[in-house]
Amino acid sequence: MNIETPSADALAPLAYSVSEACKVSSIGRTYLYQLINEGRLEVRKFGKRTLITARSLRALIEGEPT
Repeated sequence: MNIETPSADALAPLAYSVSEACKVSSIGRTYLYQLINEGRLEVRKFGKRTLITARSLRALIEGEPT
């Protein structure tokens, strides 16, 4: 029997809520919203819910241009 274990990348989230993004990045909520307003973080809105793309957050932390 061959059971494949998912890789860490397969289990990584595609996006974070604002609260989750603050936790994983150690960035404060106010500064996170400032980054969003400056267009430095890519977000998706679903109704009232704001999700920050994991790719955008990772690029910001790693110093890559968005």
